[in-house]
Amino acid sequence: MNASDYRPPRWLRNAHVQSVLGSSALRRRHGERSLAQLNAVSTLHTIDAGDGVRLQGVHTALPGSPSRGLVMLLHGWEGSVDSSYMRLTAAELLREGFEVFRLNFRDHGDTHHLNEGLFHSNRIDEVVRAAGEVSRLYPDRPLAVAGYSLGGNFALRLALRAPTAGVPLVHVAAVCPVLDPARTMDSMEQGLPVYLWYFERKWRGSLARKRALFPQTHAFDDQVLGLRMRPLTQWMVERHTDFGTLERYFDGYSIAGDRLAGLQVPASILMAADDPVIPVDGFHKLKLPADTELEISPWGGHCGFLQSAKLDGFAERWIAGRLSEKLPRVQ
Repeated sequence: MNASDYRPPRWLRNAHVQSVLGSSALRRRHGERSLAQLNAVSTLHTIDAGDGVRLQGVHTALPGSPSRGLVMLLHGWEGSVDSSYMRLTAAELLREGFEVFRLNFRDHGDTHHLNEGLFHSNRIDEVVRAAGEVSRLYPDRPLAVAGYSLGGNFALRLALRAPTAGVPLVHVAAVCPVLDPARTMDSMEQGLPVYLWYFERKWRGSLARKRALFPQTHAFDDQVLGLRMRPLTQWMVERHTDFGTLERYFDGYSIAGDRLAGLQVPASILMAADDPVIPVDGFHKLKLPADTELEISPWGGHCGFLQSAKLDGFAERWIAGRLSEKLPRVQ
């Protein structure tokens, strides 16, 4: 299965239709139903991610079925383990014989209480340590990681660090990963206002929740919460990171240009040429190792890749199919 197999009906070839429907309530309900119908067993875990950091995740497996491997799934910014694409991807992977571990980033899902410090996109070390802990919880099976959007960025950075950190990753798959955060910010500011509005609303809600839980540490006022995306990000960077400037912060988690050239873990990347959030031109400039496959579809929007009115997605099938190719089924 590759990007050339994705040919949505004409009414679904609009990038904004794809992107908006992809995160709609209808698709969330579709994700809930798809996972529930499998009668899989899910177990909630609180993971020790080192330095006092705790992250939460959900392990899901089909009882009585031999496992061909464990796939750790990483959601996008302000998503969670319960996002529609996370549940739908988990369902596809379970059907292919995999176990799944869906990890919440710090301050995502119902986890704001676990850590006092705020989430930011350079907190890669705790995700690497969490991956190592997950591999120890579920040993003796191949470990892969897959992620969407910012989760795809984290997945690829995890793969860069895995050999040194002793995380036994065998493959990484990323859908519409954030490459150059500065370009992504520009794209959202210059594009259709709905995307900036969506992420601003979600982030403000997350920050307000954090303030309510830790009022002494996070004593910012509502004026801060009213800032637009760029000044709010700059406020966060200056007060809650050591980067000092927005430029250094963005550069800290950029994977553009030749930054993925050193990947030692085989990788698969799926991108949509019409993504309205992440500019596709950066993908044409990537320097990638020989065992990294980049596929660019003409359609798909931002992490949409919807195939029909049923709101099934090609991306979750692509992840399951690609990992099935790379991790042979146990005989």
